[in-house]
Amino acid sequence: MFTGIVEELGEITAVETLDDACRFRLRGPVVTEAAKHGDSIAVNGVCLTVVDHEGDEFTADVMAETLNRSSLGALTVGSRVNLERPTAVGARLGGHIVQGHVDGTGEILERTPSEHWEIVRISLPAGLSRYVVEKGSITVDGISLTVVDAGPDSFTVSLIPTTLALTTLGIKQPGDPVNLEVDIVAKYVERLLAAQGGTK
Repeated sequence: MFTGIVEELGEITAVETLDDACRFRLRGPVVTEAAKHGDSIAVNGVCLTVVDHEGDEFTADVMAETLNRSSLGALTVGSRVNLERPTAVGARLGGHIVQGHVDGTGEILERTPSEHWEIVRISLPAGLSRYVVEKGSITVDGISLTVVDAGPDSFTVSLIPTTLALTTLGIKQPGDPVNLEVDIVAKYVERLLAAQGGTK
């Protein structure tokens, strides 16, 4: 489990394309400290498994399902990525409960800068808007954010200088894709109510 608090801005150093998957090599000095085979690391909000680890780099395999559901397939050598290690039991939950299981991708629609923050509007895929509520939590490229405004096909978030400086949302522009993970609690509640006949 993750919390959506990005630990560092890493970089893709190699991409190997396979028949139905790909293998990434990523640089991240913070997240590779004490990393070992089988560990989980969130890459732009996608939970990946460490295959190899050498120095400040690690390798992870990405299967077709993940490439189809997320924006990882668009990454190339030199792409910057948000990296986060799983939270430890007993640690502070700085963001919200994040599984690293992407629900879909959105697109940066517009950026509105202000003196001390920036408002970013992001598109919502069909079927996800019901999980996104004003002042609720959403994960964008692995970043735990608070929804400012929730519409039927888009939402906005307000980014503080730290988020702009230390994550991919500081460099992404209109038209760029982002990974979205909605609040898992909302999905469980919906499923439970449906099982009891409360929703259709």
